[in-house]
Amino acid sequence: MFKFLHSFEPSPVLISFGLIKIHWYGFFIVLAIILALLTSLSLAKKYKINRDDLFDLSFYLIIFGIIGARIYDGFLEWEYYSKNPLDILKIWQGGLAIHGGILAGFIVLYFFVKKKKIRGLSGQNFWDDFFSLSFIIVPGLALAQAIGRWGNYFNQELFGRPTKLAWGIPINILNRPVEYIFNDFFHPTFLYESLGSIFIFIVLICLHFYFFKKNKINFRTKLLISVTYLILYSVLRFFLEFIRIDFAPVFLGLRFPQVMSLLIIILSFFLIFKFYYKKQ
Repeated sequence: MFKFLHSFEPSPVLISFGLIKIHWYGFFIVLAIILALLTSLSLAKKYKINRDDLFDLSFYLIIFGIIGARIYDGFLEWEYYSKNPLDILKIWQGGLAIHGGILAGFIVLYFFVKKKKIRGLSGQNFWDDFFSLSFIIVPGLALAQAIGRWGNYFNQELFGRPTKLAWGIPINILNRPVEYIFNDFFHPTFLYESLGSIFIFIVLICLHFYFFKKNKINFRTKLLISVTYLILYSVLRFFLEFIRIDFAPVFLGLRFPQVMSLLIIILSFFLIFKFYYKKQ
């Protein structure tokens, strides 16, 4: 696979029918959503959570997750979008920032649990119901990220610094930053994040099966699985940002996604302290 990546220069278009074009980016986003939904539905069945309610939740998560991811990317690329406002609608060209999607997803989940009584949940404790849903959603989310990142590869975006490693990917000269115009091969950060997300997915599924087999599915284990995703992905993203060269605002010497990752890690440990140890 590394040899293929080193020599293949992808096209963003999967299929073209005259004026109609289907982009690889859109294909991978749709595939990621489908597999994430199937994963969550499978876990919901295991824990006897009503699947119709989960379908309703998934609809809102997908819609507002995409909107949140786009708004967040618009914030990061404000200088560009302020001059080209209509381009904010062209999501097939890329530009869905996962931190915005995660934030929007947790807001949707909060209000969904607050307003709707879900069959299969206790309905008596808000946070228990909240984490009863989040812990079956996060494995599918990690899998979706692993798949969705391949859309960035075909769009030739979000690549890393120049490299001479055997798995460096060629980037078309039109897509290279000016300061790297004479470099041919770059770190495939999409691949690093994809592999890292697959690892996170495997860890989360293993935790599910371990606690289920031990009959230890309770509030604390639901919380633990939920924050495990947040911590692992944030650590992965924090270190990958050191080799990414796409534009991002800098705050206190760190790229803004690194700042967000640190905030999510801090929030995760706060949740562990507030709900796990105090409840224990």
